[in-house]
Amino acid sequence: MTDSMLSAGVPADEDPVGTPRDGTAPDDARAEAAARFASVVGLIDAGELAFPLPGSGRTAARLSALQAVAEEDLCVARLVEGHVDALAILAELDGPPPGPGRRWGVWAAEPPGTTLDATPADGTWLLTGVKPYCSGAHSCTDALVTARTPEGRALFAVAVDPRTSSPVDGTWQAVGMAGSDSPDMRFDRAPAVAVGGVDAYLRRPGFQHGGIGVAACWYGGALAVARTLRHAAARRADPHTDAHLGAVDARLHAAGAVLAQAAAEIDDDPLDSGGGARARGLRVRAFVESVCAEVLARAGRATGAGPLCHDPRHARTVADLTVYIRQHHGERDLAELGALLARPQDTR
Repeated sequence: MTDSMLSAGVPADEDPVGTPRDGTAPDDARAEAAARFASVVGLIDAGELAFPLPGSGRTAARLSALQAVAEEDLCVARLVEGHVDALAILAELDGPPPGPGRRWGVWAAEPPGTTLDATPADGTWLLTGVKPYCSGAHSCTDALVTARTPEGRALFAVAVDPRTSSPVDGTWQAVGMAGSDSPDMRFDRAPAVAVGGVDAYLRRPGFQHGGIGVAACWYGGALAVARTLRHAAARRADPHTDAHLGAVDARLHAAGAVLAQAAAEIDDDPLDSGGGARARGLRVRAFVESVCAEVLARAGRATGAGPLCHDPRHARTVADLTVYIRQHHGERDLAELGALLARPQDTR
């Protein structure tokens, strides 16, 4: 049990994630991650595990809790992060109160070529079309989904019901993050409830705060990868391994400090009155992503193929983190940050 889990309110003799997954079969990984996801949600519902709302004065505890789950299993962390993000969004936008025993996802990806339409009908909304990258497609009971309306893009709460929504076979072929279960979902006149107004999902301060929660998950995965490097250095004195470990430790220390500062800034200005949330989110995500990439590279160079071939937990974590950090869009996100700094009047 990690100190960060203890600080999040987890009893010292209880592991909310469970034994690390060793299998590589996608169906097995999905089933095991789903079971652990349900276990964590059960602990949240019972008040035994806390993910305080961002901006509540305990944002650091929220990030530490996400980090701790990610250190154990990145796929479980992806599902848990979606669930607690959904709870924060519902609170921020005055959405329908989430009931106990419900497992939520946030399905808001909108790559080119996919469309999900929302049409009004008798006082409600109906969703029709395909939504990609729906993490927890087989295990979530509910989701917050972005869809196109006649007035623009909006957010909707929808129950996952096999009569009106179903995963599209063959659309999640990932090896890394296989257990996150993120295929496309097809909706066929699925009843939904609007949450907030047009573009409220993106315009709310919590959108940027939530992105930093994802970075905390990446950070937890990097700590797990670094653990293998630390064990290798402890087993045999080697200056090259030691140098890699020293560099990794320095970078991880800096990433932890950046996340802690971001948490404090969010708590100081939860409604983003100062207008700094967007730049903060872009900076933090860019920095943590770069740290994760360096940890992956240095751990691989220092330890060679051995752990990747003989340690299933390490191999799975490396594969998962490699995929997960691609939620950062590389130079596109860096260009957005640069444009925001250089021409703020053009990026409002």
